[in-house]
Amino acid sequence: MKDINIFCFGFGQVAKNFIKKLNTEQYNINLSATSRSESSKKIFNGINYNSYLFNSEKFDQNLVVKLKEADHILVSIPPENQEDLVVKNFSKFIENSKVKWITYLSATSIYGDHKGEWVNENSKTNPISTNGIARLKAENAWVSLEKDNKIPIQIFRLSGIYSNEKNILIRLKSGGVKLINKKNHFFSRIHVDDISNILFKSLSKFKSGEIYNLSDDKPSTSEDVTLFGAKMLNIENIEKIEVDQIKSEMLKNFYNESKKVSNKKMKSYFNYNLKFPSYIEGLNYIRSNFI
Repeated sequence: MKDINIFCFGFGQVAKNFIKKLNTEQYNINLSATSRSESSKKIFNGINYNSYLFNSEKFDQNLVVKLKEADHILVSIPPENQEDLVVKNFSKFIENSKVKWITYLSATSIYGDHKGEWVNENSKTNPISTNGIARLKAENAWVSLEKDNKIPIQIFRLSGIYSNEKNILIRLKSGGVKLINKKNHFFSRIHVDDISNILFKSLSKFKSGEIYNLSDDKPSTSEDVTLFGAKMLNIENIEKIEVDQIKSEMLKNFYNESKKVSNKKMKSYFNYNLKFPSYIEGLNYIRSNFI
């Protein structure tokens, strides 16, 4: 059984799924994580762990002790006010830690709009949304930390995440899903299990300073995914609206960007075959096992 001392900045669906993966692989896990609300002792997946208060205003000083002890750090906290809070508050502690693996989870929104064309890790980054701009600034902060201090850091640019618990089928069942009238609006996605599997692969095949797109093989339009899910559930006559009728600014920004995200580097370097090559396999699995 291998030991791993891991500190998770943010403990959402990706971090939790990764810890589950480590558990199934018979790792002896020493886990610490952060919480936006309070410090407390918790249990997850049979693992006792400490959760430390950390938000934009303050953090529990005991966090620093655990951070210095960690040999692996997973960062899934999004930037706030155009700043990466982890780099801002803890870079000096990370520089003096014994960490040998840091993964920063970024997003493909950093590419901006590419008119439905393919993008890879060398493509121009021209974010147009507030979130995308902040993500790129955060990436640059982590890149500088890696270069200036020789700290082992890799960056994963995640496409749209879906999971067994959060997906279009559940949204369709709950009602309120609308089709957006936007032709040739392509975007990429990836199931959280595939993210966890690649994170696990990277434990034994880590290369500092590298950036990888994490996405499945089939970029598709939102309409294609929605109609596929609706057919599975025998739902008909979904309302179609125009982009200017969308109330959410975040969703409007989403429809201002169209791109197909290449996963060739990810698949080649990690020698990885996707568990769910597209939304078709992913939604069929979810439909058969969870809905």
